[in-house]
Amino acid sequence: MKNLFLILVVAIVVPSAAFAQSASGIGIKGGLNYNANGKYVESINDNAQNPDRNVGYHIGLFGKIGDKLFLRPEIVYTKTKSDYEDDTFSMQKLDAPILVGLKILGPVSVFAGPSFQYILDTDFEGITVGDIKDDFSVGLNFGVGLNFKKVGIDLRYERGFTENEGTFIGNNGINGGRLDTRPDQLILSLAIIL
Repeated sequence: MKNLFLILVVAIVVPSAAFAQSASGIGIKGGLNYNANGKYVESINDNAQNPDRNVGYHIGLFGKIGDKLFLRPEIVYTKTKSDYEDDTFSMQKLDAPILVGLKILGPVSVFAGPSFQYILDTDFEGITVGDIKDDFSVGLNFGVGLNFKKVGIDLRYERGFTENEGTFIGNNGINGGRLDTRPDQLILSLAIIL
């Protein structure tokens, strides 16, 4: 799966850089995420806990090809955090959304597309992480953006589609539970075309 993800990233970023310089451009982006992962289920009593939403961040590169109708591939490092009663689950991942957008009125555009996600690292405070089912998963991004010459702001929603659970080992060495690692987040970004 790691090789597939790396091939996908190269296939997106290299052509984007080549074509984007002659069309709309390449740039950098960053911002904040308001996110939560899925339910945490303790094996002992099958008690399911929904997470408290938390603020994370992201930073990355993008290419934009086209004007009124455009293609926007991105590669983004994302850090998220979700709180579960006394524990905190944090995740670092690479996201590679491939967005198709449409300028609808002046500086306003709408966009949507798949997001390919590769989990780099996870940490569940006070609990040993056993296995995350898959490091690679797929989600959906959609949102609205405002673009003013070389600066853009966008607000999008992301939801992971691929079921992907992590298992955790409790203090006594037995299975301590499982956690749905799919993201559910609002993403606010500032982007600058170089």
